[in-house]
Amino acid sequence: MRIRRLAAEERLSTSFPLQAYAFEASPMAAARTDEFRAYLPYNAGNTTLVVEEDDVTTAAASAIPMRQNLRGAVLPMAGVAGVATHPLARRRGHVRTLMHQLLDGMRDEGHQLSALHPFRASFYERFGYVGLPRRRTAIFAPADLAPLLRAELPDEVVWERIGAGYPRWRAYTNRCLRERHGFAVFPDFRAVGLRDRDDRWLVSVVRDGETVGALTYRIDDHAGTLIADDLLFDDPYARASLLQFLARHVDQVARVSVQLPPDELPELWLTDLDVRVEARVSRPDPTAPMARLLSLEALADQPVEVGRVLVELVGDRWLAGRHLLDGTTGKLAVLPAEAAAEGSVPAARLTAAGLSALAYGVLDPVEVAVRELGEVPVDAAAELRRLFPRELPYLFVDF
Repeated sequence: MRIRRLAAEERLSTSFPLQAYAFEASPMAAARTDEFRAYLPYNAGNTTLVVEEDDVTTAAASAIPMRQNLRGAVLPMAGVAGVATHPLARRRGHVRTLMHQLLDGMRDEGHQLSALHPFRASFYERFGYVGLPRRRTAIFAPADLAPLLRAELPDEVVWERIGAGYPRWRAYTNRCLRERHGFAVFPDFRAVGLRDRDDRWLVSVVRDGETVGALTYRIDDHAGTLIADDLLFDDPYARASLLQFLARHVDQVARVSVQLPPDELPELWLTDLDVRVEARVSRPDPTAPMARLLSLEALADQPVEVGRVLVELVGDRWLAGRHLLDGTTGKLAVLPAEAAAEGSVPAARLTAAGLSALAYGVLDPVEVAVRELGEVPVDAAAELRRLFPRELPYLFVDF
């Protein structure tokens, strides 16, 4: 057995077919190879590792160099994707070996975070990942948005194909990256696939020359469904402008399906809105995303409330040892344990998943203990709660 990094063209005959078997209808049609060839430019900057046995590819995993917002700091993030194993080589530890080497390399290149969409969450929890909230889907009839057609709104609405509007959309999502906790974006080489496919409409809300809302969508058929991607907006005015645009499709489509951030509440948009909101999670699909810290440097200089706690990190390849998390200056410092006098600071014992859950804001310290992701005494929980208050992350991208 050997592990090696693939050159771009090699993916056509190695990792792509293996991933297709794992995640698509099978056997694969011959024309699918041509489609894979068209995807190559959008994978050019990925790191793809494979396991080979007797010149046969038996497992593959890729990392996409991305960026993610962690509590206001935009950091390099490794998006793990395409993890697949040959059916005759499963349960032999190949994925564990690949994940270790893949994340070793991405961490060495400066990636402080990692995220993925798991086939089974418990499998990746052992690698230090913790669950993030899944985006919601809201389904409603455009007729129910009719009251918004009477609203006088201050913004301009721009409608165009995504191929033409891509620079506007990309600039706006990059601004969302800077402003929204958990938000992540693809690197340029991957993101331009949306422009090149040109299979979406883009509606943008513009105020004083600046984009304050955006939505990409397609329509499956007359009297069918307007299928919208993520509803992105700065404020209620921008959201109302986007919903007003959807209301204008009342005589064209029977329903609208739109993706929403996990903290959005469409049942409060309008009186008498008949809406179904769901976030279904199952195995093997659809699953909720997961993320983890790859380096304690991701926490440095985060704005925090005053607090101090000694943490011992256990059971992980990348986060280990005893560290003092010190927020007495209003910014988090990660210091050697020796910076705290013995017994003077509350202490907790955390797994990588436990610390990641706190950093991403998805679990309270008590929940970390209940989930057996750490041992958190009451005094340490109070300090950790000040350093890492609950905050819902919104990953945004699928990969």
